[in-house]
Amino acid sequence: MKKTYKFLSVLFAVAAVSACDGYFDADLSNQPTMEEIFSNSTTTHKFLANCYSYLPLDGEIVGSDGWVVGRSDESRYSWYQWVYYELYRTGNYSSATPSSETYFNYWDKFYVAIEQCSTFMEWVDMDQQDSPTVREYMKTEARFLRVFYYYCLFRQYGPVFIWGDKRADTSLESTEIDRHTLEQNIDFMVSELDKCIEKLPLTVSEAGESESTWKGRATKGAAMALKARILLWAASPLYNGAEFLKGMKNHYGDYIFPQEYDPNKWEIAAKANKAVIDLNMYELCTSTEYGDKFKDGAAAYKKVYFETWNKETIFGWWKRTSKAYNYMGGSGACLGCACPAFRADQILWGFGGIAPSLKLVDTYPMWESGRYPVTGYEGNNDYSRPIVDPLSGYEATGFTEGYKQPIDADWAPAFKAHNSCIGRDPRYYSSVVPNGFYWPNKDIKVRFTCYNNSDCSAPWHASKSAVRVGYAWRKFYPTDHPLLVQSDYTSLKTVYPAIRLAEIYLNYAEACNEKPDRDEAEALKYFNLVRNRVGLNNIEEAYPEVIGNKELLRTLLKKERMVEFAMDAMRHYDACRWMDAKDEYPCENWTLNTKSDNYEDSYERVHDVFIGDPARFSNKDYFFPLSAEDIAKMPNYTQNYGF
Repeated sequence: MKKTYKFLSVLFAVAAVSACDGYFDADLSNQPTMEEIFSNSTTTHKFLANCYSYLPLDGEIVGSDGWVVGRSDESRYSWYQWVYYELYRTGNYSSATPSSETYFNYWDKFYVAIEQCSTFMEWVDMDQQDSPTVREYMKTEARFLRVFYYYCLFRQYGPVFIWGDKRADTSLESTEIDRHTLEQNIDFMVSELDKCIEKLPLTVSEAGESESTWKGRATKGAAMALKARILLWAASPLYNGAEFLKGMKNHYGDYIFPQEYDPNKWEIAAKANKAVIDLNMYELCTSTEYGDKFKDGAAAYKKVYFETWNKETIFGWWKRTSKAYNYMGGSGACLGCACPAFRADQILWGFGGIAPSLKLVDTYPMWESGRYPVTGYEGNNDYSRPIVDPLSGYEATGFTEGYKQPIDADWAPAFKAHNSCIGRDPRYYSSVVPNGFYWPNKDIKVRFTCYNNSDCSAPWHASKSAVRVGYAWRKFYPTDHPLLVQSDYTSLKTVYPAIRLAEIYLNYAEACNEKPDRDEAEALKYFNLVRNRVGLNNIEEAYPEVIGNKELLRTLLKKERMVEFAMDAMRHYDACRWMDAKDEYPCENWTLNTKSDNYEDSYERVHDVFIGDPARFSNKDYFFPLSAEDIAKMPNYTQNYGF
């Protein structure tokens, strides 16, 4: 290439990788030549560890790859002064937005990662200290990771430039760089994953290595699961004949996006997801700890996040940054940001800055009926006027005296609870702490209340840290875990379940519902497995009318995914691939009336307490723009729609 660009020419100058635990620890500084690196087993393994270090921090929703949680309709950020979140939530950004504000432009990062993986594949056979079996495994791991990084680019930018099965061509003219078609992107990722599936072992022990020290490494199941997800996306409306994307051509004269809808892609997606299931390698997390259907359902769901390397996780990684998840390190901590701003002797670094949206808390099913209580909203997504399903058993207004919290607070006295918080799915109580409930820690025994009164445990403030929506996240908070000193944070070493069996079940159910030769029985079976894990009844028991109703089943599957994967950085990508975001996201900043001076009135739903512009979404927001700086370097690169 005649000019040098960051994403095209990557020199081997890798800084130390900061990570938590084991295999992700790597320090490749002061390694002068490729020959010296790859002639030694230790440095070869460190180079591969560096390839893993680019894995996205999807579980970190504060200033990292998990930013899409705040962009979506599942969550709300109390820090309205965080400019970059508000820019994307309101659609008030462009390709020319200054780099200091385009915090989530990962273009360079993943192309660097891709080149590192290709470099490793080219040189690894110099390592004669490892067996041919181990070398082949490591080479295939790098191939898998390279696909994963292309997938990370694809989910944010849509179709991108594909180097193929080779390193970057430094002789290529910048004017020749343009995005390849969606089909070329999908075909490349799938074909590369097929190579990985052929060579990767089912378990790392098959490669002659220790399961305990190689946890998190790529396996056959991980490659199959990523392929299954990609093919489901390829079948989905945004990627399968979306009207507003038709007619876009690249510099080579090819249509970038499919010009027609192909329903057969759902059949391909169904087969790919069923292949993962048929491995019989993975199991949903379950619990019999309490001998109580409700409590065991809640415990089973919590195991997904707190039982490291559980059998449900197909591919995941340690939450591995010191500053982001585990403890305060300058810019904020996910757990601290999600916890209420209690007194310092109760929770250290509790900010209440990340909260579930009213829409999310409205979506969790009812325990007795199994029905999703809110079918929609009157007006323009007016969350103060939910349309309640009369068969659900849900009450949107009023209070009940003498309510006992159903899980994790047997020690707590009865209290007055808002009726909307009573009788919900176990996942509701495992994920959310509503205004008025006790924080699940028997040592501090504090009732979480958020309104404008100094007697409140987490009072409203005009500018200080506060839970402004009225609900607090607790999904990543282990029951009774202290958060009083920094070591309480650093001791929480959890695994982010990037791809897990519950997703594969719901992917398969969705594809079976949509494919031309619709298989309703299979769709219901695997939908029900996810519901039954937390103790809910079968979907056809909750909704007898779903039988023979493809559209209703589609709607219910979407609701199920929203609650099952809450805060997992999946909702946004789902809402985009379904092309629902344009209808679902725009709304005023609805919250509980946390500015009220008393508990009862704080449950009024208002949109004038939260500072900031309303959420907006248009067709341009389905994909992230390339920056004007990058486009200037590649003058024939086709920018995304609307930019």
